[in-house]
Amino acid sequence: MIHDMKLSEESFEKIKSGKKDIEVRLFDEKRREINFGDEIIFHKLPDKKESVSVVVSGFSIFSSFEELFSNFDNARFGHNNLTREQQLEKIRKIYSQEEENRNGVVCIHIKLSS
Repeated sequence: MIHDMKLSEESFEKIKSGKKDIEVRLFDEKRREINFGDEIIFHKLPDKKESVSVVVSGFSIFSSFEELFSNFDNARFGHNNLTREQQLEKIRKIYSQEEENRNGVVCIHIKLSS
C-alpha cells in the first residue's frame, strides 16, 4: 500500500539525504493503517512539488513523545545537536499534549526506496 504524508522542508531534506531514518507521528487512525513493507511518499511543504519515497522497515509504539525520544539516539531523528527537552519542545509545536494522550505516538522506521 502507498501512503502520502507531508513534511517540513527540514525533515524532508534529512530523509532525502539519509540523515533521518525514523519519522515520528501520532499513532492516529491514519498511521494505524501503515504496515511493514508499505511505501510512504513524503511531500515537501509548503508547495508539495518535491517528493521522496521510502519503505517502512518497522515500527516502535509508545505512550508519549518523552518515552519515544528516550529510546533512540537523536541522530535517528536527524536531531544531532538537540537535547531531549529541545526535541519535545519542537514536537509540541506540531502535536498537542491532548493529541499525544489520546493517540499515543509511533516511530515509523524507514529506508529510502531504491
